[in-house]
Amino acid sequence: MKAIRIILACLRNADQTYNLINHGDKIIVGVSGGKDSVLLLYALSLYQKFSHTDFTIQPVTLDLGFPNSNFDTIKEFCHSLGLELIVSDAKEVYPILKANQGNSPHLPCSICSRMKKAAINKVANELGFNKVAFAHHADDAVETLFMNEFHGGRIATFSPKMHLEKADIIFIRPFILARESDIIRAVKEENLPVNGSNCPADKHTTREDIKRMLKDIYHHYPMAKENLLSMLSNYEKDDTWGKEIEYQIDNDGLYLKPIVTPYQMSEAINIRYRVFCLEQGIDYSLEVNLEEEKLAKHFLICYKENVIGTIRYLITDDGIKLQRFAIKKEYRGKGYGKEVFKFITEMLAAKYNPVTLFFHAQSYLIPLYESLGYVCEGEPFEEAGRSHILMKKRCE
Repeated sequence: MKAIRIILACLRNADQTYNLINHGDKIIVGVSGGKDSVLLLYALSLYQKFSHTDFTIQPVTLDLGFPNSNFDTIKEFCHSLGLELIVSDAKEVYPILKANQGNSPHLPCSICSRMKKAAINKVANELGFNKVAFAHHADDAVETLFMNEFHGGRIATFSPKMHLEKADIIFIRPFILARESDIIRAVKEENLPVNGSNCPADKHTTREDIKRMLKDIYHHYPMAKENLLSMLSNYEKDDTWGKEIEYQIDNDGLYLKPIVTPYQMSEAINIRYRVFCLEQGIDYSLEVNLEEEKLAKHFLICYKENVIGTIRYLITDDGIKLQRFAIKKEYRGKGYGKEVFKFITEMLAAKYNPVTLFFHAQSYLIPLYESLGYVCEGEPFEEAGRSHILMKKRCE
């Protein structure tokens, strides 16, 4: 089978599995000139013709300021597809990367990646486009998984689709199920023009080391290639240890459990609704901040297998903000809340030391928090109809 048919089948499968492209979408396609992005633009132009989805594509190349950059070949290719290439000036990127290079022999890839996303999102916003497509493929996803495991201590890779709230852009990766070997073959068979990378770090990165390692693994264990990709979407068989964590607060059955499932989150929301909205009369719209909900680390407070409360923390530029501390009415007055707050204070101090912990306390609870080493800062203020005060503790 011709490689382009395989690529288009992967694109359609990704679109239907992850709901990537809808009627009326206006999609910026990031085109660097390399094999992946050139083929993505070509494949999307074909997909427009048979997908029965009405969407628009606009190729954009970022001029990052790298030496010897030339975009003539990409422009000609876009013209051949009936598209006009936009070259966006992002020349400030290269000097910033050089300034952050330090003693490393290569430019910092992570900074470059973030700046490229920000630059292309800016173009999308200026043009009124709602989505941005990059050509990251299946092998990129698996390599990123291993890089995060080895260097970040976390099981994570990039997503097929994500909503960037600050930019109000949906970021999609239509090649998420396509293999690099098929991409290489399709580019050759379709005789697509490809520019070599002008990045000084090309072929000299940690990703290249991971590529070589995976190539060796696939040689010895051929089934691993498909299994590693399938694993990323095999939510039914996810059995990592996060769901088993129960931080022991005392030996009488009080513990703190990280929220890792939707059911646990619904339990926490129900407790907060009971305590803050029904008991204290706080407007639910004031109690919920969707941005903070996503960024915060949430916990259930449990006692002998019963969920008795909830607490969360949010890492900010000013330190760590403790939030949404609530104990069910029937479990109050037993000292559980004080033990929980003492435990999480010590846990965060040990993990992030030095750090400032802070929160907004209801004024009548000041003595409790002062007994745990927190001090009042500033004047009392009204929040949700009650008197509060900012409390802080510096942990060093």
